[in-house]
Amino acid sequence: MIKLRLISLISAMVLLASFNPSAHAVSVPKTFKKLATSSTLAKPGIIVFDPATQTEIYSDAADEPRAPASVLKIISAAAAIYAFGPDKVFNTTINSTEDPDVYILQGERDPWLTTSASEAKRSNRALSTKLINEIINRRGDYAGLKIKFYGMFDADIKSLRTYYGNEIKFERIIKPPATPDQEPTEISRVTSPKLRKILNFTLLWSDNVLADRVARNAAAKLGYSRDDLSLNLAFEDTLSSLGVNSTGLKVFDGSGLSRENRVSVRTVAELLLKIRNEPQFQAVYDGLPLSGKTGTLKKRFQESASTAKGLVKAKTGWINSSVTLAGYVEAGDSEYVFAVIANRLTPTETTRDRARKIIDRMLASIAKPIQIAPVG
Repeated sequence: MIKLRLISLISAMVLLASFNPSAHAVSVPKTFKKLATSSTLAKPGIIVFDPATQTEIYSDAADEPRAPASVLKIISAAAAIYAFGPDKVFNTTINSTEDPDVYILQGERDPWLTTSASEAKRSNRALSTKLINEIINRRGDYAGLKIKFYGMFDADIKSLRTYYGNEIKFERIIKPPATPDQEPTEISRVTSPKLRKILNFTLLWSDNVLADRVARNAAAKLGYSRDDLSLNLAFEDTLSSLGVNSTGLKVFDGSGLSRENRVSVRTVAELLLKIRNEPQFQAVYDGLPLSGKTGTLKKRFQESASTAKGLVKAKTGWINSSVTLAGYVEAGDSEYVFAVIANRLTPTETTRDRARKIIDRMLASIAKPIQIAPVG
């Protein structure tokens, strides 16, 4: 009887252990460790977390600030949602004044404004020319038409000037004070898609212009200016609010293009953990490319790492001597968080491509599809 009870107790302990979060993950496979120390990666920063237990299961030089390349876009996207919320839309309006030849183009710095009708139709972008064409149609001609503007990105005004040539005079103004007798009258407006949609596109295709614009918009919304120092402060503000360690963070853009940007893989991975646990940041997760399937990962994980096809959602990145990848890898009924920054590579495409393949194989050593139990 005692022996039977002892066996039952041991069985119960084993069963409980299977449900014990602390027993959920121990380490990464030996193959992962071997590949992580490959000379091809030239001593990268690497970290892997098990989100179920918030446990760090592998790390190497995880706290060293490095050039993140486009992985920085994850922080830009998180800052934008932190500042505006995922459902923010950006409006641009055209307004009449007391002078029949003068109109005011008023914007909220829509990051996705365009002068291309085909792009507007294909991606549901706001079309700036629609506003001005409405005025022209009302007037019947361009003669003497002047557009004063504020709240617009310089590049968008440049596009309008190119589109209309010398037919229309554009003049920058500071937003005038609102007075009842001089308030411009809105004629028409165009509205961007929700921020979540803009971020989906930004992350999926690693759009540098969009990433930098949404990041600087976020900085302004959080009470900073739009310069590089303010961008850094806005990122620190965002990360601090989420309880993410930002030690060593240094940024000069929101895209990751600057070789002077610095962030540790720990900061990136901790942010990814928060993103997965906070519903308001779902748009960041949704926008990440899927291995071998979509966006900037569509052509990866096709050969030696094909077992991870469809099992990795991650942001890619590269500049000069850096190759980076950060996101989530599915491992059965688990989903691990990882970040890799290899920033000491010989700056050639051959070397970068070799590094990408090593990183892909590392993740393939972890990746496993969910096993569906047979019915009956």
